[in-house]
This record gives sequence, structure tokens and C-alpha cells, in this order.
Amino acid sequence: MGAVAAPALGAVSALVALAAVPAVAAPALPPPVLPEDRAGDHLTVVVQHAGSGRDGTYELFCHPDSGTHPDPAGTCRALDGQTRWGQDTFAPVEPGSTCTMIYGGPATAHVTGTWAGRPVDAVYDRSNGCEIGRWDRMVPLLPKPGPA
Repeated sequence: MGAVAAPALGAVSALVALAAVPAVAAPALPPPVLPEDRAGDHLTVVVQHAGSGRDGTYELFCHPDSGTHPDPAGTCRALDGQTRWGQDTFAPVEPGSTCTMIYGGPATAHVTGTWAGRPVDAVYDRSNGCEIGRWDRMVPLLPKPGPA
């Protein structure tokens, strides 16, 4: 081996040895907790045209209760009280139902997430008596519509 090759070979050997030793750095931090990673039930509620201070997007976590919803604890208790084994708490109005033709206003809501271990993707409006009743059963998850 030549005089030039020996130091180069030594430098390469040192780099290989360093590469095999783990770097001493800050401890790895766990990734941030995403809504879908949290334990318990999680709902996202998007409300439109329900009146001043009622529109917006709200997050609700239950078991444990938290989120951006105005009343997480009360809402979780209300939903728990409506939940029955084998029934869809967020079921739409049964097709062919006879409903009064009362218009309850332009409010709409879209609820997505997971409740009682089941996926939720429910749309609400106040287009007739049946839909108004369905909305009202979801208060306080959904707001009571008010003046614009």
C-alpha cells in the first residue's frame, strides 16, 4: 500500500466505525396525538346557517370528555343517554315517513367520526317536521337554531 492510500484507508475505517455507533442526540419524541389516535369517542360537527354564534366546526371527544364543543361533558352525557345497543344513534329519518310540512329554517349540520365504536357520517337539516325532531333530539350536540 502506498503512503497516500494508508491515511485515506484509515479515514474511511474511522467513518465506518462512527456510522455503526448511534449518534448521541436528543431523545426521540413521540408523534403528536391525532384525533383518530385518541381513545374514546370522537365527533366532528360542522354547523351552517343556525344563527349568530352557532355556526362553526366543533370537535367533541367523549370518554374522556374534551374538545372545542361549547359543552363537552353535557353533550357526552346526553349522547350516552340516547345510545342503545343495536340502534344507530345518528340514523336518518326512515324513508317513507309521514312528516309535517313545517320548515324549520336553513340550518344544516354534518356529523362525522366514531361513536360507540361505530363510524358516523350523518347530515341534519330542518326541512320538515321529522327532520326538525331529529335535529332537536341531537341538542346539545347540535345547537338550538336561533335568529341570524
